[in-house]
Amino acid sequence: MNIIVTRFFQKNSRHFVSVCLIIIFASCSDQEPVGSPDAQATTEQTIYEWKMITSWPKNLPALGTSPEYFADIVETMSNGRMKIRVYGANELVGGLEVFDAVSQGVAEIGHSGAYYWQGKIPGTPFFSSIPFGLTSYEQDSWLRYGGGNELWKELYAPFNLIPARGGNSGVQMFGWFNKEINSLEDLQGLKMRIPSLGGEVFRRAGGVPVTMQVSEVFTALQTGALDATEFVSPYNDLAAGYHTVADYYYYPGWHEPGSTLEAIFNKERFEALPEDLQAILITGTEMMNQLLLDELTAKNNEALRVLVEDHGVQLRRLPDDVLIELRTISDEVVEEMAQADEATAKVYASWKTFKEGVMNYNSIAEEAFIEARKLPSN
Repeated sequence: MNIIVTRFFQKNSRHFVSVCLIIIFASCSDQEPVGSPDAQATTEQTIYEWKMITSWPKNLPALGTSPEYFADIVETMSNGRMKIRVYGANELVGGLEVFDAVSQGVAEIGHSGAYYWQGKIPGTPFFSSIPFGLTSYEQDSWLRYGGGNELWKELYAPFNLIPARGGNSGVQMFGWFNKEINSLEDLQGLKMRIPSLGGEVFRRAGGVPVTMQVSEVFTALQTGALDATEFVSPYNDLAAGYHTVADYYYYPGWHEPGSTLEAIFNKERFEALPEDLQAILITGTEMMNQLLLDELTAKNNEALRVLVEDHGVQLRRLPDDVLIELRTISDEVVEEMAQADEATAKVYASWKTFKEGVMNYNSIAEEAFIEARKLPSN
């Protein structure tokens, strides 16, 4: 089974999850009678008990629950040989300490966002989200087939880490504000929780970006320590309760058009596992990656209706002149970041080439279809 799963993972992606499950479950069900030598060997196999730490509050819908799903499916696929206990932010380490903790072996697995580690590795935002960059399926495609995964692994290897896709938010909302945004003037001096490159763009536009753990944001908005915050999209935002401490909800999420979440493994511990368990863990991340995007896509519609109709949230679109200025600044910020070091320049070149190609095709595919779908019917 080890060889089948590993070769399948390396060479195929279409129907990847379903076929792996069929292979694994079929092998698990084809057991020898109790008391036979093969059955005794199975019962004597090593049980691995691992810890998984996250940057999200425990059981937060989608972001917080998808790692629990990952742990459950890995245990099932491994026939109980791999057991994973999931810790929310601040239960074992802080939400912004996940990278270091997994690198050092405090936990074997982490679930977070690559852009949080930009201070350690300048190029990490490319593996999460770039302002006005790739959408969710474009980002997934670059990582899987455009060379992104290989570059990601190169950057993380010196830190004793192996990264993998662990979810995607889709296009996010810009966020929650306690004042209307009618022009760039309204951004001046505005204190907003907004990470990574989006935060740098916001700063150059006149705002004051703040980096803060998710668990601290609600109180900061409530007390006025923040004037605004971005988070994810209606489903998560409704659960977080931001509508009770902010009046205006702005879109589009120019700063995070398709944010990849990462699952990171302690490299030494991962490579010490049997090959079939390594394959099962990676299969689990692929399943979690798709699950999270599917859940948010399905749940955002109703959550937005509840926010607007039941709670009276003021839904607003950013003015075009504000978006144009933010786009201009974003291009400058990304170009500058690409010059940080040789490794970042290498990642940027790959990402930019892929983006130009996929935008060219999508102009006659995805974009053209969406415009056609809006046309009135007779």
